[in-house]
Amino acid sequence: MRRSSLLALLLVTPIGFASKFYAGPGASWVGAYAGGALYEIFWILVILTVWPRLPVPRVAIGVFTVTCGLEVLQLWRPPMLEALRSTFLGRALVGSTFSWWDFPHYAAGAAAGFALARALAGRAAAAADPAGRSASV
Repeated sequence: MRRSSLLALLLVTPIGFASKFYAGPGASWVGAYAGGALYEIFWILVILTVWPRLPVPRVAIGVFTVTCGLEVLQLWRPPMLEALRSTFLGRALVGSTFSWWDFPHYAAGAAAGFALARALAGRAAAAADPAGRSASV
């Protein structure tokens, strides 16, 4: 699971960053909302790369919960957080502007991350058991 999560992470990370610079059709949606869904997938993959034995549903729900908390935190404007948000990396990690529309995209990203992680876990289990015995994922 660790290797496949890492490989998926190597694909998702540049796509997520690229979404912030995309200038083609639907650029405002891609930059504001597709990036949020990719953010969920990114964190699910990071956690499963570091702790591959954690249950995928728990990770997906945990990432979604924390991300929603970070979204609400954007309503709070202390100087320390504002300084962090003034940098690209700070904005990418903790966001800068609260939007109710982020929540459905976070949910979609968590669902996609869950499905991807589940598929990767299934492939890892199949690779680990070439005899074809069913493994719990």
